[in-house]
Amino acid sequence: MAVIALAGCSGAPGVTTSALAMLLSWPLEPGRRIVLAECDPDGGAVLHGLLQGTLGDRYGLRNLSVAARKGEFGEAFWRQLIDLSSEEGKQESPRNRLLLPGITDPAQAASLGSVWKALATTFRGIEAEHGHDVLVDLGRCGAFGPSGVLAEQADAVVVVVRNTLRCLQAAQARVSALEERVGDVGLIVVDEGSYPAGEVQRVLQVPVVATFPYAPREARVLSDGAEQSRQFIKSPLMKAARTGSALLVQRAAVRRARLDPRGTMAVGGEVRRAR
Repeated sequence: MAVIALAGCSGAPGVTTSALAMLLSWPLEPGRRIVLAECDPDGGAVLHGLLQGTLGDRYGLRNLSVAARKGEFGEAFWRQLIDLSSEEGKQESPRNRLLLPGITDPAQAASLGSVWKALATTFRGIEAEHGHDVLVDLGRCGAFGPSGVLAEQADAVVVVVRNTLRCLQAAQARVSALEERVGDVGLIVVDEGSYPAGEVQRVLQVPVVATFPYAPREARVLSDGAEQSRQFIKSPLMKAARTGSALLVQRAAVRRARLDPRGTMAVGGEVRRAR
């Protein structure tokens, strides 16, 4: 399975909304889990967006700094996760779509110096020992600075952009710097503008991995906790997120095999780490 980091740039391209769409639509085999960690040093959005403040700030990243100082990080990590598993699907197992909420105040990032490295190690352990997938929401700035270790240790790094001139211009320097730092960066394009995928690739010089439709009504369910329609899970946004999730897993597996060919093997047409 894979650890995948999602980054953004200025102009609110929709990193967290895209990450949530993938969390809720991620194709899961029996016994597998998907974990989404909000690791944006500028602050998370889910507690007061999708969850509308119903859980307060009892859960989340900020609580892990204390646990790290006490040497209790591993146990504390699992206690901070919120279960977002669907209650509608009869096939849905409990606690298989999990969220680690981010900090609620950017000032809290100063206390997380040791947490970023511990998280990177934990994510690798979750993937290697349990075969679970991990999505890391780095927001606009999290791929750089102390939290940048999460991008460096990920199996794949993708930048979420909108295909508008304003967003592409804002993304150029960020994508270039990230490509130089970690290599093999990909793109998720939110199809709001008029630039086709080929033009986006030409401008940013990295491949488009997946395209999500620009769907403000469905996006507000994820970003602001708007009322969910009965057809939400089957909407074009969620279908695209499911397809994009599979493509990201494939990309992560190929990159891992290229970087560490001795640690992987082909199983049933897929590239997996040798155990």
